[in-house]
Amino acid sequence: MGWSFRRSINLGPFRINISKSGISYSFGLAGFRAGVNAKGRKYTSVSVPGTGLRYQKTLGSGKK
Repeated sequence: MGWSFRRSINLGPFRINISKSGISYSFGLAGFRAGVNAKGRKYTSVSVPGTGLRYQKTLGSGKK
């Protein structure tokens, strides 16, 4: 397994993630988020707070 890097900046319900693959952003509350990843793909995510369990579904094919 290789090294990874991710830094999150929380601004209320808005979150900016900075990783070695780029910048992504999302909006939502605890347990549900929607956003755009570093590759430009839209996604929704549902999680159980405090457990690390998460389901994520990608909605688009990304930048064209």
